[in-house]
Amino acid sequence: MTGDRIYPTRSELKRRPGQLAGTSWELFSSPSAGAPEKIDNQKRREAAALVQLGETFGLDYPIDAFASGMSKTRGAPQHHIFGNHPAHRDDYLDGFYLQGSSQIDGLRHRRSDEVGFYGGVRDEQVKPGTPELGIQYWADHPIATRGVLVDLAAFLHLHGKPLDHQSGEGIPLETIQNALARQNIELDQGDALMIHTGWCEWFLSLDPTQRSRQRDSGKATGLIQSEELLDWAWDTGLSLVAADNFAVECLPPVPGSPFSSSAPNDRGMMHQEFLAKLGLPLGELWRLGALAGRMNELGRWDCLLIVKPLNVVGGTGSPANATALI
Repeated sequence: MTGDRIYPTRSELKRRPGQLAGTSWELFSSPSAGAPEKIDNQKRREAAALVQLGETFGLDYPIDAFASGMSKTRGAPQHHIFGNHPAHRDDYLDGFYLQGSSQIDGLRHRRSDEVGFYGGVRDEQVKPGTPELGIQYWADHPIATRGVLVDLAAFLHLHGKPLDHQSGEGIPLETIQNALARQNIELDQGDALMIHTGWCEWFLSLDPTQRSRQRDSGKATGLIQSEELLDWAWDTGLSLVAADNFAVECLPPVPGSPFSSSAPNDRGMMHQEFLAKLGLPLGELWRLGALAGRMNELGRWDCLLIVKPLNVVGGTGSPANATALI
């Protein structure tokens, strides 16, 4: 396993005393660092060595691609261009939601209904301009590691069971594990997992009326909420989980979600467990289709992945600015 440091398993985290139970608090050099600190210098050197062809893939959709999307609050940014004189041009954005398109959730994005924000950061510290848990930490310390893509869309199509995106089909952990096994690739400490479901490509193919209907249904394909999934994600050593869907996990949460009582404000979602307890960031709405297609051609599934959020002090999330190199 890459990296010298051994972290407790999630089962061991649950046996920590008091408010620390079930959390990774105090395991990293700063609460703002979170699980990406599992990536050490050796891991970055090994990831850089994966660049064999020199091909690059931008993993962000345009900032307005999901302006008519699943969110009922995030509107379309307005781009303005102006000139102070005939030879000058400048521009700015109005109504720019930092998590409106391909993005990374910061550790401010969710607080736990049980224990609050990650690392015990107080609610009153989470406001514009304060640095605690802000997205600027990963702008100053970009996430650069081995990215592993699991092509669930291709795997399920091969088995004649394509995902039913309209119904918001849930994806069990076993499906991810089976797809990784078919790709003959193993995960290691510090890896970033990218899950290609085909949801973004499907959703962006809908007309405005169909998009609105899907938004109003509240249904979106994603991972099924389970303790086993969280155990696996943490114990495997992942530094980031990203997907090409709206929330990584399925919406609405499955009936009987194990987090229904611990995350009532999130209706049983796992976001609070990932972000507020484990410090494990989530990437949403990533553009993975082209990368998945090329990896299928090459028969390889890992790459150098670099994620460089915007340097917004105190930001709760940001465009991922994610780049894959193979």
